[in-house]
Amino acid sequence: MRTTPPDSATTRRRWRRVASAVTAAAALLLTGLTTSAQAQTADTGTAKVTWTRSCALPRHHGQMACNALRVTGGRTAFQQQHGISAQATEGSSPSGYGPADLRSAYGLTSAAANNGSGRTIAIVDAYDDPNAESDLAAYRSHYGLPACTTANGCFKKVGQTGSTTSLPTPDSGWAGEISLDLDMASAVCPNCHITLVEAKSASMANLGTAVNEAVSLGAKYVSNSYGGGESSSDASYDSAYFNHPGVAITVSAGDAGYGAEYPAASKYVTAVGGTRLSTSSTTRGWTESVWRTSSTEGTGSGCSAYDTKPTWQTDTGCAKRMIADVSAVADPATGVSVYDTYGADGQGWATYGGTSASAPIIASVYALAGTPSTGSYPSAFPYANTSALNDVTSGSNGSCTTSYYCTARTGYDGPTGLGTPEGLGAFTG
Repeated sequence: MRTTPPDSATTRRRWRRVASAVTAAAALLLTGLTTSAQAQTADTGTAKVTWTRSCALPRHHGQMACNALRVTGGRTAFQQQHGISAQATEGSSPSGYGPADLRSAYGLTSAAANNGSGRTIAIVDAYDDPNAESDLAAYRSHYGLPACTTANGCFKKVGQTGSTTSLPTPDSGWAGEISLDLDMASAVCPNCHITLVEAKSASMANLGTAVNEAVSLGAKYVSNSYGGGESSSDASYDSAYFNHPGVAITVSAGDAGYGAEYPAASKYVTAVGGTRLSTSSTTRGWTESVWRTSSTEGTGSGCSAYDTKPTWQTDTGCAKRMIADVSAVADPATGVSVYDTYGADGQGWATYGGTSASAPIIASVYALAGTPSTGSYPSAFPYANTSALNDVTSGSNGSCTTSYYCTARTGYDGPTGLGTPEGLGAFTG
């Protein structure tokens, strides 16, 4: 098998972009503003959609940022599809895709109605969302989903050491991320239980400790919607936090366009890329392409500089771990509805995108599919069942020297992996 080394020039360019963004974010903080990045725009065909990052960008290796993007203006695909003006919602009603849309798009309608009872999805995020349970209740009530509360045993919120009372400090940006994750788990697997594990900071060490706690509490499906730059420490992080056989661990591929992120690069996780999801006249009723808005906004992908390649990944252009494995909707312009009321970002209904949406969607598909076999690595499952996926064959998330690293094609490619769910067949094993 012929292999080529990671695209180091692209990696350097990516870190220059991150450094520039961090400098800009620091300048905003010094002037008293709290926005972590300027709003970006996307053209949905007839209207511009603008959004902003929910969380501050990482300032150094070992620091993670959430991959949630909150829509701030324009008309989303959902609003255009239903003839709704942007002004008609503005926090008062949903403006993005809901549970029925996601289940229809990914062939999950029957499974969502019948599967998931007794299974627990863990959501790992940083900081506390004081309104997590009440906001989750509002989302589920609106869409007619069964109640999921502490009182009925469906919902549990703990800190990274498992305490239900010693919780991290609240954070408005991460609260939006938490609401997004909880709502996506609810949308795809409404019969599942949910455990929210809140790390005390956005460091990889604390988030990794929260992953271990989620597994120790019995979760077989763990969603992680955050990422940062790769480093030589990643191999030690892999063994310390992500090597959990028999547990499906999903991780966002990133929102900064082409380039590898960690922990999506871990060989033990399912790296989840992002698509643009639109209705169509096809038999499926939906169509998808690679999510990309600009050179610095779109799904992440790429060849890892540090992590070894898992045995089930067989693309020949990357000698190390390739990102992503599978994908789901992430474009904010074709984003999902979320209910969040905490802090400056919490104004009720909002539309969110980013690979923070796709990671919990895929974790929930694993949950619908059933308990992974003992000793298995569920990231391998899609590679053994490629026919049960929607192959995404159009679009690109940037420029790269090896075409499939950043450009969709028939079969495996970096931005969308093997494709998006078409039922549960690719997520069992």
